[in-house]
Amino acid sequence: MFEGFSLDTVDAGPGSLRVRHGGTGPVVLLLHGHPRTHMTWGKVADLLSPHFTIVCPDLPGFGRSYQPLDTPDSRNSSKRAKAEALVELMLRLGHENFAVAGHDRGSLTAFRMAMDHPDRVQRLIIADGIPVIEHLERADWKFARDWYHWFFFAQPEKPERAILADPLAWYDKLSPALMGRQAYDDLVDVVRDPAAIHGMIEDDHLHDLEDRDAGRKVTCPMLCLWSLRDDMEQIYGDPVAIWRNWADDLHGFGIDSGHHVAEENPEALSRAIREFLEHR
Repeated sequence: MFEGFSLDTVDAGPGSLRVRHGGTGPVVLLLHGHPRTHMTWGKVADLLSPHFTIVCPDLPGFGRSYQPLDTPDSRNSSKRAKAEALVELMLRLGHENFAVAGHDRGSLTAFRMAMDHPDRVQRLIIADGIPVIEHLERADWKFARDWYHWFFFAQPEKPERAILADPLAWYDKLSPALMGRQAYDDLVDVVRDPAAIHGMIEDDHLHDLEDRDAGRKVTCPMLCLWSLRDDMEQIYGDPVAIWRNWADDLHGFGIDSGHHVAEENPEALSRAIREFLEHR
């Protein structure tokens, strides 16, 4: 994976980010989810790099990127703070404008980046994500049963202790056959690191609420994707209908995949990204 890419550590202001970048053409920033690192994008990056310049960082708090400083309100781990660091990364790599695609937790940072930096983000692609405030306001007992870890992660100290007692039991669906051996080995090292575990489970939703109250929306064209063999539609119905509250220039569709679509169906995901960026 990542054939012909460079692997660098780049100072982004609050700290350094591990990043792979390569390819040629218009610039696309790819943001991973929980509990992955940038390595989850390897197959997609190889498919897109003949047509686009691809930038794949570990998110702040994840992988081998910097760990945000703790505060009582977690402001340094907010999606806003992460988006600001990633915009600075892109500027230091020489990219003033770019498209951004995010999956899972990465989709939340991508969304925040498009909201806070409309002068930088030209197109937004969301995969398997909706705004956090939409998750929380739609939560019922089924959500609490199936997504209990969201509420567990919000507790101080206990989730880190539980995960680190046996990281591979907690993240029991990690598979070298699915992810590729290189990505698997990279992630196994990460989930055994107490600092990385703490960084991965920090979260926030306050900025979504502020934007909704102010009537702010995504101003660039947006593509919403979701995995048909995941539970997004079962819990929320049509994700596009939810995103219409947040973006006007929007379309979307499901992809035949489980949750980790970049690993399970990279061909379909790459095709969707490429067609959206080139033809719409």
